[in-house]
Amino acid sequence: MNRHWLMALLLSLLASCAWAGEEDEMLGFIIDDTISHIGHDFYYSFSERLRATSRMDFNLVVRERPSARWGSLVTVEFQQRLVYRRFLPPNTVELKDEAYEAADLVRMEIVRRKLEALLQDTTDLERDEL
Repeated sequence: MNRHWLMALLLSLLASCAWAGEEDEMLGFIIDDTISHIGHDFYYSFSERLRATSRMDFNLVVRERPSARWGSLVTVEFQQRLVYRRFLPPNTVELKDEAYEAADLVRMEIVRRKLEALLQDTTDLERDEL
């Protein structure tokens, strides 16, 4: 009886060690680095659409740099790389459609980048050395 219990314990420890690499990083965050009301509205609609249409196995940062003359520059970063950038006019009232379109574009770009990473030839160098 003790032998079976010990084997079950060892198997569960091995399984938890195998999954530890995948669980080291917390995923599913969309960081809000917006400043103005327009930026917050964009972020809310953007994150709402992404959470509804994606598994959220990635992290994003939504940034905004407001300008009185040009409106707000909204950017979205994935793994510290820019995946979306757009100026939102200062008189924009309804951002839901633009935010939904941005979420769909960002999701497609993330899928494309993940696929490229899987197909990348790394026989000579590791991924972090490229």
